[in-house]
Amino acid sequence: MNNYLITIIGPTAIGKTALSIKLAQHFNCEIISCDSRQFFKEMKIGTAVPNEEELAAAKHHFIQNKSIFENYSVGDFEVDALQKLDELFKTNNVQIMVGGSGLYVDAVLKGFDKFPDIDASVRDEINSKYDELGIEYLQSTLKDLDSDYYQKLETENPQTLVNPQRMKRFVEVCFGTGKPYSTFLGKRSVKRDFIPIIIGLQADREIMYDRINQRVDIMMKEGLLEEVKALYPYRNLNALQTVGYRQIFDYLDEKTTLDFAVEQIKMNTRRFAKRQITWFKRTENTNWFDYKTKPKVIISTIDNKMD
Repeated sequence: MNNYLITIIGPTAIGKTALSIKLAQHFNCEIISCDSRQFFKEMKIGTAVPNEEELAAAKHHFIQNKSIFENYSVGDFEVDALQKLDELFKTNNVQIMVGGSGLYVDAVLKGFDKFPDIDASVRDEINSKYDELGIEYLQSTLKDLDSDYYQKLETENPQTLVNPQRMKRFVEVCFGTGKPYSTFLGKRSVKRDFIPIIIGLQADREIMYDRINQRVDIMMKEGLLEEVKALYPYRNLNALQTVGYRQIFDYLDEKTTLDFAVEQIKMNTRRFAKRQITWFKRTENTNWFDYKTKPKVIISTIDNKMD
C-alpha cells in the first residue's frame, strides 16, 4: 500500500490551517506543521499558532515544540519530520503536512543537496570577520562570490540575507570550495517512501491583503504587544528576526509610533506573502484551488490521485 503525504501550501492567512484540520478529520490522520516560526513556544500570537480548539480538532506535530534559545535548523526539521512520518505511516498510509515555509516544505519533499566538508579554520575566520564587521560583511562577500544566488535570495527570500547562520554557511562553502554556493544546488536526488499530493490555496491579491490586515488587527487585540514586550531582552535572537516582532521592537525602542509599527507589520506581511506565492508557484504538480473551495471538492481531487 502506498503512503501519501497531503501537503497544503499557500501564502499566510489564506486558510491552510482550517483546511488541514478538515482533511485530517476526513482521513483520520495527523498533521505535520512546517511553519518555521510556529516551532517556538515563546512566539504564539505573532506567528498565528492554531488556537486550542484547532489543536484539539486534530493531532498536530511541531507546534511550539522548541524554544527560541535552541538552535533548530531546516536540516534538523527534515530529520525530525521524516522520523515522525515513518512513525505515523505505520498506522495510517495518509498523513498531512501544512505550512507556509517553502524551504521547510522542500526539505521534507525533496531533501537537501550535499555539500563538501569545510575546514574548521574557514568557519573560524568567517565567524571572526562577522563579529568584527557584522551581517554586512556576509552580504557583500556572498554578493561578490555568488552574485546569482545573492540576487535570488534578494528576490525570493530576503529574510535569509539577515540570517547570520544561513549567510555564514553560504560564505563558508564559497571560501572552502572555491566555487559559488549555488553550484552545489540541485545535484542530489532523494527517494521518499511516500507520494506527495500537493494542494495549493490562492486568492485574488486584494482579498489576500485584506485577510492579512485583518489577521494583524486580531493579533494586536489578542496581545501581540505584550508578547513582544516579554521577549524584548532577547530581541537579537535569530528566531525573533521575524515580521511582527521586529517592528514592535522598533516601537519599544521609541523609533516609531505603535500605529506606524502595526502598519509596517501589515506591509511587510503582505510582501512576505508575495514572496511565498513566487516560491510556491514553482512547486511542481501542485493542485491549485481558490481559498473558498469546499473541502469536499479538494477531497475528491485527493481521492482521484490515490486511486
